[in-house]
Amino acid sequence: MRYPVKLKRDTNGTILVDFPDFPEAHTFGEDNKDALLRAADALETVLQAYMADRRPVPSPSPGHKYGVRLSTQATIKVLLYQTMLERGISKSQLARDLHWHRPQVDRLLDINHASRPDHIDAALQELDARLEISIVEER
Repeated sequence: MRYPVKLKRDTNGTILVDFPDFPEAHTFGEDNKDALLRAADALETVLQAYMADRRPVPSPSPGHKYGVRLSTQATIKVLLYQTMLERGISKSQLARDLHWHRPQVDRLLDINHASRPDHIDAALQELDARLEISIVEER
């Protein structure tokens, strides 16, 4: 998942970062490279907030020069969350269905927590879903 960002030089010489898909998310950096590094953190923060508020996460919009890619684990967690939301399954319901404690599901959906692949698989199986992975060469 690659979310677009817009970079713009500020009056003080820093680079401002805006996210077209998340109007409430902004950050800055000393140069483009620093701004894009900070943008990755800002993106994960806003995604975690959307998930905590049970808001739908927008798909990345196309056609921008700059973008920020989510880590593999963050991408999986966002997709798992979106599947739960689409099917009307709450964290509590998933925990009951899996015979887990609620904090285990909280960690499963925490972008910053390193979840075990077998836990992700168990949750997806409970949702009658599966993960498909491919490697794409970047050019």
